[in-house]
This record gives sequence, C-alpha cells and structure tokens, in this order.
Amino acid sequence: MVVVNSEPSTSAPKRKNRRSLQKKKSAAISQSTAAKTGVEVDQEMAPVDQEVYSPEPQATTSAADKTDEGVGQGQSGGVGDDDEVMIDTDPTFASVPAQSSAPSFPALSGPALQASLRSEMRRIPIPPHRMSPLKKDWINIFGPLTEILGLQVRMNIQRKAVEIRTSKHTKEIGSLQKGADFVKAYALGFEVNDSIALLRLDDLYLDSFEIKDVKTLQGDHLARAIGRIAGQDGKTKFTIENASRTRIVLADTKIHILGSFQNIKVARDAIVSLILGSPPGKVYAGLRTVSSRMRQRAL
Repeated sequence: MVVVNSEPSTSAPKRKNRRSLQKKKSAAISQSTAAKTGVEVDQEMAPVDQEVYSPEPQATTSAADKTDEGVGQGQSGGVGDDDEVMIDTDPTFASVPAQSSAPSFPALSGPALQASLRSEMRRIPIPPHRMSPLKKDWINIFGPLTEILGLQVRMNIQRKAVEIRTSKHTKEIGSLQKGADFVKAYALGFEVNDSIALLRLDDLYLDSFEIKDVKTLQGDHLARAIGRIAGQDGKTKFTIENASRTRIVLADTKIHILGSFQNIKVARDAIVSLILGSPPGKVYAGLRTVSSRMRQRAL
C-alpha cells in the first residue's frame, strides 16, 4: 500500500494582468460602438492598442467664419510685405558708432574745476611748543603755500592752528592736501627746508610711531632706548638719516620719519633694532650694506 503525502501549494493565486484587463475593456468598448454604428469589428484580428472612435459630427461652418476665411485669403498676398517691413533695419541705428571697452571722460573745464575747489578748507592744529617757531618762520611758511600752490593761508592764534583754503589761483586739486602735509610736517618738528620737499616731490610721506609700539619699556630702560637712537651728540640719528636718505625727529617717546616709502622702511628697521637692544655697531654695518645696494640701484 503506497501512501502519498500531498503538500498544500504555497503559490499564490494568479492575478489578472493589467494588459489583459485593458484588452477586455477595449473589446467591450469596440462591441458597444459597433452595435451603435452598425460597423462590424473583428476582435481577434484587431491589434491590442487599437482604439475605435465613434465618428464625430461634422462641424458646420458659419457665414462669419467663411467671411473671416475669405478676408484671410485676400490678405495673404500682403503678409510678405509686412515681413519685409519688419525685417528692414532702421537706418538711424547704422550710424551709431561702436562702443569701446574703455570709457573716455573729457577733462574738467576751468569753471567746473573752480566750482569743485571753491569751498574746501583745512585747519591744521599747532602744538603749543611750536607756536613760537611758527611765528619766527611764518614768512618762509606762507610763501611756498601762496606762490607754489596758490592757496590762501592765515594763522589763527586763538585756536592755535593754521587755516588754508583754495582760491581762484589754485591749479591742482591735490594742492590743498600738499599744503596740509607741509604745515603738519613743520608742526611735528621738521625744518622748513625739509618740509618744502613735500610740496615739490610726489613720493614723500610721513611716518610716525612710538617706542611702546615696538617694546614696552619704562623708567631708565625707556631713557636708554631713546639714548641709543640719538647717540652721542646725535651721531647715531645723523648716521641713519644719511644712510637711508630720510629725516628723523625724536619727540620724547614719539619718532617721526620723513622720506620715500622704501627709505622710511630702512630707517624704521634700524630704529627698531636699536630699541630692541642691538648694539650701534651692528646697526651701522647693516646700514652700510643697505646704502651700498641703494647706490648700485641708482646707477
């Protein structure tokens, strides 16, 4: 006797495919359409994706549509003329010059320049200890300002300041700034002959800093640092000035340097080395090397 164990099938029931459902749906639609219109459609020979549409009623054309259609046909000959008119280039645009990449601005005229300089004025404060030297050298100060720059100058004793402003004789826009730098250089302690160089040369600048900006020193240490910068009878300061082609003013703990950008850097490096404690002999050796290089570049 043979016993057969029948196991239940684990396979899920077959689902109907979407394509077959679509096929049956289209067949039903085609049958209903054929019944209405009397057209026989062979379902087996028809393709799957074929759709049968019911004939649409023909649209009746109204008289107004015919009129519009006739008007359109009558105007079809003029469409080309309209296109030609639109395509034609305007002769006014052909005469416009091509724009360059770099804009060109005309120079200011005399009245426009005077209008821009009419109301400009500067007031430069003068320290109290420089008022007496200012009164003594006043002739040598206001002369270059009026003759070279064409500015109007006056000394305001109550405010302890020098006031300068432009006039009709001022030729350059930067004259007011040059005059202010000249008076400021004299107020800081430079001589008149050294300050006049600011009016005649364009690459001269003023640089000011304090000893505490380099190193914090107090008491005798600060006094010795100032002494190292000045040297005996001012020899160290004069050596730095001659080697770097600058002018230096020691005003207590403040140091002012007048010269070109590169020369100011050379003098400032030498002064910083002295403040930090370098011996003067080592600084002199560095200045000799730098001065020799500057002479070679000049040649």
